[in-house]
Amino acid sequence: MKKDAGYRNYRLMLIGVVLVQAVLSILYIGLFIIDLTGLAATPLSWQIHEIMQMMTIAGLLLGTFLGGVLLKNFVKQRRESEARLHTASGEFNTLMWDRFAEWGLTPSESDVAMFAIKGFSNAEIAEMRGKSIGTIKAQSNSVFRKAGVSGRAQLVSLFIEDLTAEIGEMPDAAE
Repeated sequence: MKKDAGYRNYRLMLIGVVLVQAVLSILYIGLFIIDLTGLAATPLSWQIHEIMQMMTIAGLLLGTFLGGVLLKNFVKQRRESEARLHTASGEFNTLMWDRFAEWGLTPSESDVAMFAIKGFSNAEIAEMRGKSIGTIKAQSNSVFRKAGVSGRAQLVSLFIEDLTAEIGEMPDAAE
C-alpha cells in the first residue's frame, strides 16, 4: 500500500510539473505572439512582460527541481529493485541446489535438471553437455523420478511453490 501511495504521489507530482510548465509555456508563447504581431489593442506594459518572465522562470526552476527529485527517487527505486532481484536470484539458486542434494541427484543429473528448469530442450542440453539425446532423456527421467514429478512443468512448479510459500494470498485491490 505504501508503494502504491508513493507511486501515485510521484505521478501526481510529475503531472503537476508538466501542467505548470505547459501553461506557462503557452502563456509565454502567447505573449510573444501578441508582441510580435501587434494583436494587442494597447501595448502590454513592461510590468506584464516582467511578471510573465518571472512566472516562466519560476516554472522552469520548479520543473527542474521536481524533475531532479523524481529522477533521484526513480534511480533509488531501480537500485532497490535490482537488489531484490539479485537476492531472489540467489535464493532460487540456493533452493535449487539444496533440492538437488535432497533428491540425491548426481552431478550430471543436477546439470540436466538445472538446464531443464532454465527451459532448454533435451536437444539443446545434449549439445551443451556433449551427450546424446537418449542420455539426456534418461537423466531427465531419473531427475523426475527422484523429485517425484512427471515432467518439466511439475519440476519447475515445485520451485515456484517453494519460493512463493511464504507470500500467501494477494491482498484485495480494494484494500
